[in-house]
Amino acid sequence: RTYGSEGGEGASPSRPLSFFLPVKSAWMLVAGFSFALMGVFVKLAAEWFSSDELVFYRSVLGLILVLALVGWRHGLAGGRQLLGAHVGLHLRRSLVGFAALTAFFYSLTKLSLAAALTLNYTSPLFLALIMPLALKERPSRAQYFAVALGFAGVALLLRPWETGGDLGAGLVGLLSGLLAALAYVHVRQLGLRQEPEWRTVFWFAAVCSAGSAALASAHEWHPVGLDNAGLLLALGVFATAGQLAMTRAYRRGETAVVAALAYSTVVFGSLLDVVIWNEPLPAPAWAGILLTVTAGLWAVRLVNVNPRSDPVSPSVPPGGGTRPG
Repeated sequence: RTYGSEGGEGASPSRPLSFFLPVKSAWMLVAGFSFALMGVFVKLAAEWFSSDELVFYRSVLGLILVLALVGWRHGLAGGRQLLGAHVGLHLRRSLVGFAALTAFFYSLTKLSLAAALTLNYTSPLFLALIMPLALKERPSRAQYFAVALGFAGVALLLRPWETGGDLGAGLVGLLSGLLAALAYVHVRQLGLRQEPEWRTVFWFAAVCSAGSAALASAHEWHPVGLDNAGLLLALGVFATAGQLAMTRAYRRGETAVVAALAYSTVVFGSLLDVVIWNEPLPAPAWAGILLTVTAGLWAVRLVNVNPRSDPVSPSVPPGGGTRPG
């Protein structure tokens, strides 16, 4: 048997290894489309619910799923394994992730789908600066240039010099990218301590459920009815489907290919903007998206070529979760 860079069994001589690479890594396309559809249902459900309520319903579904998984695999004894030995680190990661998810969902309700997704996917730009500092190194000139290129794209996307745009929501969306990068650093630290992914997801879902419930309670809760329950269910289903497909892509696919395909979420979101809301972006915004995505891909490559750093992808999943590994 031979084994290739995908981490699975190699191909026979009559079926070259390159045949398998796109198929396994293409699970990220499924994840990208699922996350884009999750964004669609967040925007549609925003007609009835606040962004804090939507974070709550998304998080509660994730909490129910992980508790069901733990109960199925470990029975009643599984409850004793939920806390783990690194409670403080889990709490810090979950609080940062909760802030990132809250900011992301808010931007989804205020901006176009393409703009909100692009801003959330600026996390590699921040990671290009954070990771070298975490390794006690100076960022390279190329990393500084990639970050500058990416934020030039953000400026074209938001165009703060024009009137009528929602610059505040744009800055919140950009904040979600920064917080997603910080959440990745915490997830990396948990991975180094051999913490299982399901425990990280449990803490994240629990903190997000409690935090979003508190924020939503500061305002009026809106009733769930037959006309909007399906939107909440679809939001949870596509967020979960995206998480599962992304996890499979990273476990079976080639990291560099999967990291590039993660930006398909932005492409799908841009297309769905046009199809559903007939909201084509102006040419400067498209140029901004292209610059930001290009810079993000470059930043991923610059971080990943460092032998001391772990593989990085553009997405701490918008639905909230962990990166594989």
